[in-house]
Amino acid sequence: MRVNRIPTKSPELPPSSEKVDLSLLDPLIEKYKNKAGITIPVLQGAQDIYGYIPREVFLKLSDELGLELSELYGVATFYAQFRLSPVGKHIIKVCHGTACHVQDAGTITDALKEALKVEDGETTGDGIFTLESVACLGCCSLAPVMMIGDETYGKLTGNEAVKVIKEIRLKEKN
Repeated sequence: MRVNRIPTKSPELPPSSEKVDLSLLDPLIEKYKNKAGITIPVLQGAQDIYGYIPREVFLKLSDELGLELSELYGVATFYAQFRLSPVGKHIIKVCHGTACHVQDAGTITDALKEALKVEDGETTGDGIFTLESVACLGCCSLAPVMMIGDETYGKLTGNEAVKVIKEIRLKEKN
C-alpha cells in the first residue's frame, strides 16, 4: 500500500516592515554553504547582522542554503534567543528567577511597563527600549536585578528601575 502525503502549507512568516539589504547575508551563506548542522549558527549569524530575523532573510537562507523554510522558522520560534521583529537599542532584562521573584521583581516589571508604556516583550515607539522578563540572570545575591546591555542593576525598587531608564533616555536625547 502506498501512502499519499498531504501537501503542507509553508509557514506563515511575519510580514517585514522595512527594506532589508540581503547582500549582507552573502558572507554568512558562503561560510555555511554545503555544510551540515548549520541551522542554528546561520540563524544566529543572520540575527547578528540585522538585530532580528526579517521575513526576507528566512526566504533567502532557505533558497540559498537548501534548508526547509519550515525548519528555519521552527527553530527560530522554538528558541527564545531568536527575534522575529526589531528590538530597541537598549534591551531591559528583568530577572524573574526564584531569588528575584521572592524579592518582588514583579514590582520592577510593572513600574517599567508603566513608565515605558509597553507590555513585556514589546519595544517602545521610539525604538529605544525593549522590555523582557527573563528566567534568571545569575545575579541572585543582587536580587531583584535587571540588566540593560552589559550593565547590571541590583537591589532595585520599581522607582529606582524607572530612574535608570530616565537617565538612559536623557543620554539618548543629548
